[in-house]
Amino acid sequence: NKSRRIAFSTSSLLKVAPSSEERNIIHELFLTTLDPKTISFQSRILPPKAVWMEDTKLKSLDICHPQERNVFNRIFGGFLMRKAYELAWATACSFGGSRPYVVTVDDIMFQKPVEVGSLLFLSSQVCFTQDNYIQVRVHSEVSSLDSREHMTTNVFHFTFMSEKEVPLIFPKTYGESMLYLDGQRHFKSMSTPVTLKKDYPVEP
Repeated sequence: NKSRRIAFSTSSLLKVAPSSEERNIIHELFLTTLDPKTISFQSRILPPKAVWMEDTKLKSLDICHPQERNVFNRIFGGFLMRKAYELAWATACSFGGSRPYVVTVDDIMFQKPVEVGSLLFLSSQVCFTQDNYIQVRVHSEVSSLDSREHMTTNVFHFTFMSEKEVPLIFPKTYGESMLYLDGQRHFKSMSTPVTLKKDYPVEP
């Protein structure tokens, strides 16, 4: 796990440029969205059965109450994980149009402790899809009552499986394209593909 974290950190798109193969993927996505009726880089249209990445966002706000603190008088990590998972599940459910099943929860690193009384902002969006898989990224940040500055505490990555094939995701901006590639990397790091069985139990 440590080696995997180091490898992901070293090749992070926040530090190094995407590979030549990844650049080709992004250019192909861009060409697919160009309007054939006009010769312009600005005219973009969605292909059939596709969704713009910016239209998949969901956000939430929670107040970190004292009852959620741990022995160190900080907010318990399990509370943050549950809130992120619930928002990611709702995002995948809204996007896929059916109850999704979680397949993978990526390695979670707590970058910054969350103090009691903080405002917890969660932003979730679909960043990659393939067949009936949905890759969801949740960005967590806090704002103290004394300061208006927002600080990132976690970035969560969840892989869900829908009961039916889901639309393709298309980025519009360069930043969204990097999110797409990052989501694809996390999806490909999944060790074993999962097959959804018809008799899979559904929780009430």
